[in-house]
Amino acid sequence: MPGSVLRLLPILAVVLPLGACASLHGVLVPVSRSVPGASQVDMLVATTRKRADPTELFSGDRGPAAAFANITVSIPPASARQIGEVQWPRQVPGNPATDFVTLKADVIDRERALAWFHRTLRTAPRRQVLVFIHGFNNRFDDAVFRFAQVVHDSEARVVPILFTWPSRGSVLAYGYDRESTAYSRNGLESLLKAISRDPAVGEISILAHSMGNSLALETLRQMAIRDGRVAPKIRNVLLAAPDVDVDLAREAILDMGPKANRPAFTLFVSQDDRALAVSRRVWGSAARLGAINPDQEPYRTQLERADITVLDLTKLKAGDPLNHGKFAESPEVVQLIGKRLAEGQTVTDSRVGLGERIIQATAGAATAVGTAAGLAVSAPLTIVDPQTRQTFGSHVEGLGQSAADVVAP
Repeated sequence: MPGSVLRLLPILAVVLPLGACASLHGVLVPVSRSVPGASQVDMLVATTRKRADPTELFSGDRGPAAAFANITVSIPPASARQIGEVQWPRQVPGNPATDFVTLKADVIDRERALAWFHRTLRTAPRRQVLVFIHGFNNRFDDAVFRFAQVVHDSEARVVPILFTWPSRGSVLAYGYDRESTAYSRNGLESLLKAISRDPAVGEISILAHSMGNSLALETLRQMAIRDGRVAPKIRNVLLAAPDVDVDLAREAILDMGPKANRPAFTLFVSQDDRALAVSRRVWGSAARLGAINPDQEPYRTQLERADITVLDLTKLKAGDPLNHGKFAESPEVVQLIGKRLAEGQTVTDSRVGLGERIIQATAGAATAVGTAAGLAVSAPLTIVDPQTRQTFGSHVEGLGQSAADVVAP
């Protein structure tokens, strides 16, 4: 075991008792009924995750093939919540009067998924489809509840489809999550092509958040190279706080061909996005796309030439202390998205604590030394940061197992 890790283990042993219980599991187990005044969001889920037990439905592992689910989320009455917030249950089963809960959570086959899609499409006024792609560190239930919140709060009359890729739901799995986006490109492309070919579909919009933007951009680039252009029905792509290198994003969009053959892009940026600042340091890149100043060169000229609409959210205050989820947590922004979609115009969820972001920064190389250092630096933050306190213990346990694997014969 490296000497640095050995020196840090006594510190970790002292702070280990600060770790709270693991995140609540089983929140997607359906409750028997909703309550008066609650709203419902019925969504189709397409995923490259691996099947799990009925309490989770899908894990953070990679599945052998695309899978589908139909989930109905009950959202508490307006008097019990604020726009932009996800009210997580404090215990299982949740209370539909105060919490996000599910009324239905069925794993289905492709045939039943298509039947749901055709049936729901008839209820959308403009036959619009919204595909949401979540970001880094999202469990399956994270992605489901966040998308339900976005659909509900935006008041978008669309067919909601969640594409969820294999994320470990842990800040120590940044590398695994990023490679999972590459693993999921074919699955997302197949989904987009299938719904694009449906003659009843009017148009398709894609909303991607954080690391999910890498998956969205690379999939559209792959589609354009394979087919000569992006499917014409994919009209709008909304890039929310993209955790993507600026140069890679530019090249991906250029590879999609001339502007007439690619979707309209809307970029949500915020220079005070602390999560992207950490990502930039981890990767050593000059800038992450979601944190650029669109008024500075060379970004201003590049964005104009690519005909990309930019919404600068830097001065906007939202409930996310990392400023990474403004697209969903700001009432103004989430309702703007719905209004733009409704009018056919072009147009980050952060349950991650500050201490966890420090862990992520030091664990960029996925080494035991970096992980141990991040845990040691983050330990004092468990006192003031509830989310770091909640997951700190599991990170230490993971480090202990990693260290054991290193020294095992």
